[in-house]
Amino acid sequence: MTSPVADLLFSNGPVFTPPGPHSPGTPTFAHDTVAVLDGRIVAFDDEARAMAGAGTQEIDLAGKLLVPGFQDAHIHAVAGGLELGQCDLTGVVDQDALLARIAAYASANPHTEWITGAGWSLETFEGGLPTRRLLDSVVPDRPALLYNRDHHGAWTNTRALELAGITASSPDPVDGRIERDADGHPTGMLQEGAVLLVARHIPEPSQADLDTALLRAQQYLHSLGITGWQDAIVGTGMGLADNLPVYVRAARSGALTARVRGALWWDRERGLEQLDELLIRREAGRVGRFTAGSVKIMQDGIIENRTAALTQPYLDACGCSTGESGLSFVDPKLLPGIVTELDRHGFQVHFHALGDRAVREALDAIEAAHAANGPSTNRHHLAHLQVVHPDDVARFARIGATANIQPLWASHEPQMDGLAIPLLGARRTTWQYPFASLVQSGTTLAAGSDWPVSSPDPIAGLHVAVNRVQPDGNDEPFLPVEQLSLTQALTAYTAGSAWVNHHDDTGTIRRGASADLVVLDRNPFAYPAAQIHRTRVLATFVRGERVWAQQA
Repeated sequence: MTSPVADLLFSNGPVFTPPGPHSPGTPTFAHDTVAVLDGRIVAFDDEARAMAGAGTQEIDLAGKLLVPGFQDAHIHAVAGGLELGQCDLTGVVDQDALLARIAAYASANPHTEWITGAGWSLETFEGGLPTRRLLDSVVPDRPALLYNRDHHGAWTNTRALELAGITASSPDPVDGRIERDADGHPTGMLQEGAVLLVARHIPEPSQADLDTALLRAQQYLHSLGITGWQDAIVGTGMGLADNLPVYVRAARSGALTARVRGALWWDRERGLEQLDELLIRREAGRVGRFTAGSVKIMQDGIIENRTAALTQPYLDACGCSTGESGLSFVDPKLLPGIVTELDRHGFQVHFHALGDRAVREALDAIEAAHAANGPSTNRHHLAHLQVVHPDDVARFARIGATANIQPLWASHEPQMDGLAIPLLGARRTTWQYPFASLVQSGTTLAAGSDWPVSSPDPIAGLHVAVNRVQPDGNDEPFLPVEQLSLTQALTAYTAGSAWVNHHDDTGTIRRGASADLVVLDRNPFAYPAAQIHRTRVLATFVRGERVWAQQA
């Protein structure tokens, strides 16, 4: 009987095979050749080499590493694609340079009704609080709203505040804060839900704009080796346009080459009456490579603006208690009932849980759901996990909750050192991003970026997860006791994220798995850990189809 001819053959490995999402131990480099047929991995080594034929595309790895496709477990791809076409302030820390960038964008876009964009850093301004007067100096004639790097706050000018009707007498929303001067007048900085007071006045992008944004983002993510992701807001949350139809159109037409799981937005101003709508949207979102089987519950905010929910109050500049311990956006008394119903209807729950109180509230809710419904196959997960109380670390594994980590944040940088650490104090600082502790307790790790909050580059994330310093950074490692091994970090970005995304035939290199694969320009296991960030993606494949390749 004639052996079938492979469509694709990767040879002269090594080939990284993750040990599995739940046991990120020793990596396997057992194979040096992989054969692909009809989009699936079908053979290894001698058997694979025997499948080479006239129609086989052969890729000589020449010692470069073949890995499963990276997956991002928490990302905002359509929003990121939109921002790529707006005023990009990423990486600009100097205040004068920031204002010059905004002025240049406004000048280059004279007919744009609103000046919008994102990416400025809190450390650029004293206390992380820019003023409307400063923004007025470069954009006096049109409304402007510019999200900061973490997207939990935004800087507006006077014109935008006027259009939104925000004055000294405007009350703070329950889930946010209008920053004010000594006389109570709005300064131009809005936190959390207060951003929506202005954002709702910005004209929505057209459907064509959204379609373009998704494809722009997809191409960028493929260039980084990302073959799938979980979009952490599918709906109108945080002032975003509804991206469910965008994904459905792309999946139906075949333009969506990535695998995407959508997390439907939980409207925190409503209750279980929205469940029927979520069920309808889940059904509408089952198209091709897109599914909408998750629900995103944003339980708290961030440390830097004191909206992350903590078990003990924030500290002031003198190290004294402020009496403020952050916000629980969903009433923790109601949260267990909500999660129990979502779990009962087969939804995966995707939590934003950044402070230790929010983490505890989310774990309590998952535990309540399991008690009511029995063991779950829904794969609930908690994202961000900046501060985790030591008493709660072991609970993740015990109740089967996945830790969805954003490794790029776990390092010394100005926002961490100048804003977060002083608000937390020395003791709670040691509870931040406890990656190794979670693994040691048996927790499954998934990894993501929260792009456009931070770079979606998995290589950069791997570098920080392993070294606890930024790429090319010279700082001391941040809590080095929580460093991951390269195997653990790479498993989180592949098998772990595939697990949490319910993409069960991906995330590994095994017989029968989908050929979602990435060729790296080197084997980072063969180099010092400090050089991980120098690794580059050469080619990205989804179901054996090359969706991106580095230009020669």
